[in-house]
Amino acid sequence: MRGLDERSPLLQSYHIENGDDQEEIKFDKNDPQNPRAWRRREKLANVFVISSMTIISPLASSMFSPGIQQIADSLGTSTDAVIGAATGFVVMTGIGPLILAPLSETFGRRKLYLLCFSIFTLLQLPTAYSPNIATLLALRTLAGFFGSVGLANGGGTISDMFVPDERAGVFGWYLLGPLLGPTLGPLLGGVIVQRLGWRWVFIALTIFCGVNTTFGFFFLRETYAPAILAARKREREKADGPAGPIYWYKGEDGRSLHVKLGHSLLRPLRILVQPIVMIMAIYQALIFSTTYSLYTNFQEIYSGEYGFTTEQVGLMYLGPGLGCLVAVRLLVPQIDAVFKKLTARNGGVPQPEFRLPLANVGAVLVPASLFCFAWTAQFHVHWAATLASTLFYGIGQVMILNAVQNYYIDSFEKYAASAIAAGAVFRALIGGVVPLFAPQLFKGVGYGWGISVFAFVGVALAPAPSFFFRYGETIRRRFTVEL
Repeated sequence: MRGLDERSPLLQSYHIENGDDQEEIKFDKNDPQNPRAWRRREKLANVFVISSMTIISPLASSMFSPGIQQIADSLGTSTDAVIGAATGFVVMTGIGPLILAPLSETFGRRKLYLLCFSIFTLLQLPTAYSPNIATLLALRTLAGFFGSVGLANGGGTISDMFVPDERAGVFGWYLLGPLLGPTLGPLLGGVIVQRLGWRWVFIALTIFCGVNTTFGFFFLRETYAPAILAARKREREKADGPAGPIYWYKGEDGRSLHVKLGHSLLRPLRILVQPIVMIMAIYQALIFSTTYSLYTNFQEIYSGEYGFTTEQVGLMYLGPGLGCLVAVRLLVPQIDAVFKKLTARNGGVPQPEFRLPLANVGAVLVPASLFCFAWTAQFHVHWAATLASTLFYGIGQVMILNAVQNYYIDSFEKYAASAIAAGAVFRALIGGVVPLFAPQLFKGVGYGWGISVFAFVGVALAPAPSFFFRYGETIRRRFTVEL
């Protein structure tokens, strides 16, 4: 596996060398256009812009949660219909990467980021003035697609800039977006809804998105090596004219555009059927479906069971948010440390499975914290007990998601963005649909058994990191993905 050149593009090369008049376009040592050779502050500027996109999009997915009842009353509809607006958004954040990740592997990453997030920004304002639930649902669904660009391509961008030994720590901060965004959203939304009304949630999002998009136009740089080399090739061909040599670069794809697009758009689905990707995608789906099922019902749980105001409910999202920060600060950097230690023990030969040991922390904490939250809420134990359980849930979900994403990148180095997209579509579809049925589940069997359903699924999936740590290499060799 490590014989593959990690900097190889995600598309296979169709260039044929057939003469001495050819000249390869490639990065020189310490080439200023080579993303791997950039100064660290230049890399982090890119990471900051992309991470901001990745926080704002999930933030938008849940920011209106404290106003679900207010929106329903305002638009003359049911709360279930309003939850459907969250479902449409979340589902499209999974479908979007299936298209946007391969497109970035064809046209480059920067263009996709700026185009999609500009559209995402523009969609927020008409959403704020939605006259009915149908308009709200349509605009939110469109926004989910375009807002998924950071989730679709962020992992690939980080892989473009950082070598494997550096990735986990940087990736940990980037992955705060999908986890911290849904947590911060209701916290901010609770204040806005109570003081200004639900429409101001989307006005605020317009401002946040506008600032981030503006930063992107000024500071975001292209990181995808084939796109950079293709631009360099065009410049040299223009300067030399017809009499110049035939330029080429490694990974150049000479096929027609429609053939390239058709090939690349199917890639994530081909990767998804690989057993490791599928099972780990199910694990991610558990995390996302649990998170959104809890977050969309926090208002009902804490206002109904504990008598909290909307603002007080918003503060309860600090529990999982603090857990996410603790994990990223203290535990996620250890993924790289364990990876290096196991690589040294293996004679200096790294394996993707070396990313998985710390996922066991999440495998234990996720079901344990859910059982605790379920039954403390069911028996009206002091709210501090429920808050403490969500803190450990926040730690657990970060450890699972980080380990899985890094495992995807190391297993499919040439196809990193598509591999992440393959996992994203499954988790988003499940994570978006399950919360539609969660209220009926909780009403039918209570919070104790209702939330415990998610915990039992977590127990069933808990052995997966250990299993793949031991047998992952054998499975990868047996189920090779030919792309």
